[in-house]
Amino acid sequence: MDDTYGHHPAGLATRSRGHTLFAQTMGYVAATTGLFALGAYLGRNLPGVLAFVAYLAAFAALIAMQFTVRKSRQNTVALLAVFGLLMGVAIAPTLVYYASTDPQALWQAGAATALFVAAFGAAGYATRRDLTALARVCFWALVALLVFGIVLIFVNIPYGSLIYSVLGLVIFAGFIMFDFQRLRRSTDVDSAPLLAASIFLDILNVFMFFLRIFRGGNR
Repeated sequence: MDDTYGHHPAGLATRSRGHTLFAQTMGYVAATTGLFALGAYLGRNLPGVLAFVAYLAAFAALIAMQFTVRKSRQNTVALLAVFGLLMGVAIAPTLVYYASTDPQALWQAGAATALFVAAFGAAGYATRRDLTALARVCFWALVALLVFGIVLIFVNIPYGSLIYSVLGLVIFAGFIMFDFQRLRRSTDVDSAPLLAASIFLDILNVFMFFLRIFRGGNR
């Protein structure tokens, strides 16, 4: 019997679970994106206060997923769906604003996001280097970026918004690579909804950063 990893029954089973995880995760990402679009449509006329409430509720659903993932796959998937829908409602006022003032920026940001995620996702999926340390660096860089964003509210820094967006893209390039590496390395099919939520958040943040960049470029 050939007991090399690629042909050993255990190796084949592991590869099969990995392929199943990838397919399910990306399916969940697509479904969450669709629900996000539906939420954005439903929330297009809602006041900002309700959008903010939806934002808080969306992250409550995301946190709840951490507790249900080992107990109920159905509940975790349902919470992911709620998360995507509520995030669409939360972001709706921003999308409506851009659609009314600079619709071209929306299309440009969408196309740039697709290329960006495809490139860095493929890089993360293919690399053999452990990206855990990169994820830790990106986390603290994100904290610093949030502080920088607060500073920008009170201090007028030349090209501050552009700097903020470019730094955000650099940080989320790292997160995307890390999440897609996790997707390749993991064989736990039950983790698919959580991985999908993480990748969806990566995509959403990249889209919002590109939206700020193209909005500024089209002025």
